[in-house]
Amino acid sequence: VSDLRPSALPGSFDVSHSMFDLRSPPHRFMKRYDSFSSVPSSTSSRKDSQGSNRSLDTITLSGDERDFGRLNVKLCYVSSVEQIWITVLHCKDLSWPSSCGENPRICVKGILTLPKPVHFKSSAKEGCNDIEFMETFVFAIKLQSLQAVRLVFKIQTQTPRKKTIGECSLALRELSSEESSHWLDISPPSK
Repeated sequence: VSDLRPSALPGSFDVSHSMFDLRSPPHRFMKRYDSFSSVPSSTSSRKDSQGSNRSLDTITLSGDERDFGRLNVKLCYVSSVEQIWITVLHCKDLSWPSSCGENPRICVKGILTLPKPVHFKSSAKEGCNDIEFMETFVFAIKLQSLQAVRLVFKIQTQTPRKKTIGECSLALRELSSEESSHWLDISPPSK
């Protein structure tokens, strides 16, 4: 884990979030923030998963069925401190409308669909075939609350204008302390 990079999110004044750049050197000091306050919580270390990273086989689609790409995320629940760790790794084979330009700035917006939804957003990256985000978000939420909700991801362009170009979601029924990796198929945004 590495250094904290705060990011202000418009419209989410009541929920702060933590975002770590996983490419920075691991020896750096790290601060964590509770999701419901802006007070730093105690610093602790987290062991990396030793599991292998397996990608799904790609299925060739025919006709009008279009591949919108896939999003790779990792999830972990640390029960001792009642925190969910969500890592947005990268987006592969992403396609976007030509109206967005050749290389729009792309970000991933996440939503935990609790009664009072929790929102977070990655930094914006230049659109390409394999966009690497490598950002972790940590929220202090009880496991019982999370097991009945979904984690929704919206893939959005930031330039030339804000627009949702795809989405995917994941049920959180089987959260555990074992870090799990997921490849999610991106679908066209729902109307």
